[in-house]
Amino acid sequence: MQPTLVAFLDGGWRRCGRLLLVSGACLLWSAAQAQERDQVVLQLKHTHQFQFAGYYAALEKGFYRDAGLDVTIQEGSDGDAPERAVLSGRAQFGTGSSTLLLSRLSGKPVVVLAVVFQHSPYAMAMRQQGSVPDIRRIIGGKVMLGPQSDRLNQADEIVAYLRKQGVAPERLQRLEHSYNPDDLVKGRVDAMSIYTTNEPDYLDRAGFPYDIYTPRSAGIDFYGDNLFTSEQEISAHPARVKAFRTASMRGWQYAMSHQEEMADLILSKYSQKHDRQHLLYEARQMVPLVQPVLVEVGYMNPDRWQHIADVYTDLGQLPKGVSFNGFLYNTDSAPNLVWLYRILGLAAALLLLGAGVHMALLARERKCAAEAIRKGEERFRTMFEAAPMGIALIEPATGAFIDVNPRCLEIAGRTGDQIGTCSWTDLIHPDDLPDCALQMRRLQEREITGFRTTLRLLRPDDTTVWVEASVVPVDADKPGPRLKLCMIEDVTDQKQTEALIWQQANFDPLTQLPNRRMFLDRLQHAIVKSRRDGSRIAILFIDLDHFKEVNDTLGHHQGDVLLIDAARRIGACVRESDTVARLGGDEFTVILPALQDAERVDTIAQNILDSLLAPFSLEQEQAFISASIGITLYPDDAASVDDLLKHADQAMYAAKGAGRNRFSYFTPALQVAAVNRMRLTNDLRSAIKGEQLKLYFQPIVHLGTGAIHKAEALLRWEHPQRGLVSPLEFIPLAESSGLIVDIGQWVFDESLRWVQRWRQEVHPDFQVSLNQSPVEFQREGGTYDVWLRALRQLDVPGQAIVVEITEGLLLDASAMVTDKLLQLRDAGIQVALDDFGTGYSSLSYLNKFDIDYLKIDRSFTRNLAPESSDMALSEAIIVMAHKLGLNVIAEGVETAEQRDLLAVAGCDYGQGYLFARPMPAAEFDTLLQTQTAATSG
Repeated sequence: MQPTLVAFLDGGWRRCGRLLLVSGACLLWSAAQAQERDQVVLQLKHTHQFQFAGYYAALEKGFYRDAGLDVTIQEGSDGDAPERAVLSGRAQFGTGSSTLLLSRLSGKPVVVLAVVFQHSPYAMAMRQQGSVPDIRRIIGGKVMLGPQSDRLNQADEIVAYLRKQGVAPERLQRLEHSYNPDDLVKGRVDAMSIYTTNEPDYLDRAGFPYDIYTPRSAGIDFYGDNLFTSEQEISAHPARVKAFRTASMRGWQYAMSHQEEMADLILSKYSQKHDRQHLLYEARQMVPLVQPVLVEVGYMNPDRWQHIADVYTDLGQLPKGVSFNGFLYNTDSAPNLVWLYRILGLAAALLLLGAGVHMALLARERKCAAEAIRKGEERFRTMFEAAPMGIALIEPATGAFIDVNPRCLEIAGRTGDQIGTCSWTDLIHPDDLPDCALQMRRLQEREITGFRTTLRLLRPDDTTVWVEASVVPVDADKPGPRLKLCMIEDVTDQKQTEALIWQQANFDPLTQLPNRRMFLDRLQHAIVKSRRDGSRIAILFIDLDHFKEVNDTLGHHQGDVLLIDAARRIGACVRESDTVARLGGDEFTVILPALQDAERVDTIAQNILDSLLAPFSLEQEQAFISASIGITLYPDDAASVDDLLKHADQAMYAAKGAGRNRFSYFTPALQVAAVNRMRLTNDLRSAIKGEQLKLYFQPIVHLGTGAIHKAEALLRWEHPQRGLVSPLEFIPLAESSGLIVDIGQWVFDESLRWVQRWRQEVHPDFQVSLNQSPVEFQREGGTYDVWLRALRQLDVPGQAIVVEITEGLLLDASAMVTDKLLQLRDAGIQVALDDFGTGYSSLSYLNKFDIDYLKIDRSFTRNLAPESSDMALSEAIIVMAHKLGLNVIAEGVETAEQRDLLAVAGCDYGQGYLFARPMPAAEFDTLLQTQTAATSG
């Protein structure tokens, strides 16, 4: 009857609790519509930094506002500040360490709402001495463990660890903590307690060699930052507490998934005490402590708190067997806890009454008791057999399995007979066995009261399974060997997910090489090591030449195949200790650390070039590429990662400019040239608006009549300081920066304005030729719609414009190039093939595309003589063009003899200094007007 009554009361009060929660939620919702949000204060235990990023995220992203809360976040001056503020009512919530358990058991009504750090970040740091770390070197030294006047600090956790390692705190010279890593670097102290998320970054930056000793290595696994409140707050405002906890944990989930955004937020709105690099370092170090992927943020395990209580018991700060009921917040039901305690008290009284009745009627109920014991054993066996986790009882002397439940057999991949012949050591992966054996020995020798670990089990089929294992003694109070109870959970999926997430975040999915993120991390570590040992580092920046042509002609799939093979070839040219990474596209990098001989870099770079020259087999095709490599050295060329990459990139472009298929070292001259290019590019951005661009025209003369009915528009830039800048200098800058599109539009608009005038005043069929850059012509999404609208608005036919392109655009032209040529033809705009004869040898494109003019390159015209090969080639080009219905324009005509030879050969037009040099538009207009007047006269 008594268990039934308890069950009834429990179920009834749970239903009442749910009704109260539903009713309370409705009332709160109604009140929120009519009143302002609740004003609450969160008291931090330190100054602003990434350690509290989740609360900033909840505030800035509106999670608190959506929960009906107006939250103020206050910095802390010392570890006691949150507890004082919460208990005095100045704050409703605070953040604290695991020493909150001591406060609770000393009578202070604090309640932990959620755990943020699943593992404590506290540790000890010492100067690195020798190859084997040894914490015992700290004995007799000067040590900073935390503020001696501050009870709530990491000293308890560190002291427990030191004692487990045989280092009595009384044997240390304890100093007041300054929280300044420089004290350790300068030797003012021999060791200091640190946050593993903070101080190691500053020690690394200082190039200081150090060892870290963490309490977790000794089985002391405390929780880190904990969100807490008071019993009074829970009793008076249960819905507010629940809403604040939910919004805060939501903020933590967001913060851990948006680390860079949170670092920028802290710098802009909270504190600039730490730079952005340090905030991101802190964020990365917090991931394995918070474990946002494996554990729901806020989760807390009563067994872990019991472990913490046991540590305090060993330190003599708590009596053995102490209870901390009410210390942990119940997230499932958060009604008034006072009523819950009263209900539990009533239930306890009923149980005591029942026990008294039972004792009075013991003789008569002995048979019933025996039956109850039997049923209890059956229930226990049923629970043991049906438990969702693996459970095994291990004999201490031999390590044999005494009892194993089905789930344990399933995880281990063995039958009951198979496991009966095994020791626990036979199941564990050899790499994980030494650490687990050490913990089992320490458990047997009573150095620890239990331990948790993650390890791999070997199955008979040679597969492995990851498990989370907890081992405790069954008969802890008995002397001598003790049976061990082992509980295991299969976490293989979690491990695989974690590994996949890590792989995707740090490696290129195509080539499986480290990506930019991993490359930067490895380079930063290599620099830290280089500072310690004084070695040098070489960074190779590799860009594949002509890769775009492979993508355009064979497709992106074959381009990916080529990139995979290129990554393999580059990796084969370096050591295993070197890093090959893909930054994106066709760009690769190599880190060569610990260089002893700088000449070795030349050999590696040349080997890479040679390996990439070999043909790439892409299905039925072969592709040929080369590479341009830029090389920079640390610390010779730069001291920071950004400068090293920038200099390597500059050196790579120098190699490309020198002809490709070569490597080039960074020099200061490259930096000067890069700065000049940058400044000239910046000046070019304002050239259009500043009316610095000028349009010159050179006449194209009809060789039969001498009439000028055509002209080529040529661009000039009159820089306000540098004067006239050559197109050979600024056009490549315009192409690389994308300014060529705006410049090309300006040239078209100006040319259209002049050709409209000349068609009206000089000749109705006057034409202007425009040179179009391949970059401009091949631009994705670019069309001639703007040109066509402008032609229609000014009532100028398309035949007034001739677009000059190079042969390279037509060889294996893409569909985009073909579509643009068709659009020009449909609009009546004619096309001239510039520099004909100097490019590709294939002439099939002359039939394939609508070409109107061939322009014979000046290299043929320059050496024209009656019996010369250049004359023969020019005559052949003219005959071929006329057979195909094309007109021919000869460039570079400088003498009357050249003009006459071309005229005799049938050439249609001539262009060159013999007729006129390029001149400003106004001067050319005057020339045309003079010609018109002479013709009319």
